[in-house]
Amino acid sequence: MKTHSPKSQRAHASPPRPSCRILVADDESFIVTTVAHKLRERGYDVVTAADGEQAHALARESNFDLVLSDFQMPLLSGYDLCVLLRQEPRTAEIPVIMLTARGHRLSPSQLAQTNIKHLLSKPFSAKDLINKVEEIIGPAPTLKVA
Repeated sequence: MKTHSPKSQRAHASPPRPSCRILVADDESFIVTTVAHKLRERGYDVVTAADGEQAHALARESNFDLVLSDFQMPLLSGYDLCVLLRQEPRTAEIPVIMLTARGHRLSPSQLAQTNIKHLLSKPFSAKDLINKVEEIIGPAPTLKVA
């Protein structure tokens, strides 16, 4: 008899969400464009921000299933963004994948102040990013073909 993992049972037992929304925040337009394109190809609904303050405002006014944030951004760093998101009840549970060009490491106490689930060093492959996204929030719902 074939058994399913809890993750696969959950995916088959409940109806798919209408969309999986991801906020991508990075001050490098090439990264934002590329990541957003790859995620949209997989069926995710993607909203982008060019800095930490814009990402914070977007996260406070809309619902997201995941945030992908660069570590170093102008106006508000990715880490500070994550601390603010964790402090606010509306955004406290949003998981975050932190993108970093310098291989930053965060201490356990720093991670406890955030909801960062994974640090991904630049350059990264689209496959690694998609795998991590699907591991954290699951695959996007199947798109309907007209």
